[in-house]
Amino acid sequence: MQSASPLAFPDAHGGALELPASLSGRGIAVRAARTHDIDWLRGMYRRLRAQEFAPMGWPAQALHAFLDQQFTMQHVHYIRHYQRADFLMVERDGQRLGRIYLQRTAPEHLLVDISLDESARGSGIGGALIVWAQDEARALGRGMRLHVEHGNHGARRLYERLGFVVVDAMPTHALMRWESDMR
Repeated sequence: MQSASPLAFPDAHGGALELPASLSGRGIAVRAARTHDIDWLRGMYRRLRAQEFAPMGWPAQALHAFLDQQFTMQHVHYIRHYQRADFLMVERDGQRLGRIYLQRTAPEHLLVDISLDESARGSGIGGALIVWAQDEARALGRGMRLHVEHGNHGARRLYERLGFVVVDAMPTHALMRWESDMR
């Protein structure tokens, strides 16, 4: 499906990103997201969010249009507000599995977003990617923060297992923070 509006990613900031053997040994890699990834990301967003809105009873075409609009608004928000972030695609053996958007700046890194397609969920990839990001932050003496929707219980349990704690509750999200033991 062709994009309804011209969405893009900013130019990549850094060089190659090396993943630990726990990921690379499984064929997992990350690379800078590019404009040609937008349609795949939109499709993943639809697949991941469709069940949430299914009880509305909307016809499939209306639901797709709504989710496409939500994806576009989210993408534009991320690009505008996190201009210094690395927008990364997660792949296994060259096949896209998801995304990790990470802003690696002082005083603490920000996990803007991590989303994996259904085929990759529950396999430990998401947790290993977050640990990789935590290890990078720790090496620089930094912590990390993220936001999680109140209803996303699975993600919240994962974040808590990885040492994140809730530090603020907003109407729709909780702010969670992880402190490096080097700080």
